[in-house]
Amino acid sequence: MVKTATFEALLEDAVPDGKGGYIFTLEGKSYTLKDKDEVRGIAESHGYIIIY
Repeated sequence: MVKTATFEALLEDAVPDGKGGYIFTLEGKSYTLKDKDEVRGIAESHGYIIIY
């Protein structure tokens, strides 16, 4: 199965954590991020092809 997502759609799931970072949830797993750019690597580790 091929999984694709736009970078913009993934960023919508990165919400501020109130401490200067973000909480990002993908496929039921939550991640604490320092920067929204980390979303790309997480999505790729889940097997997603990112569309820009």
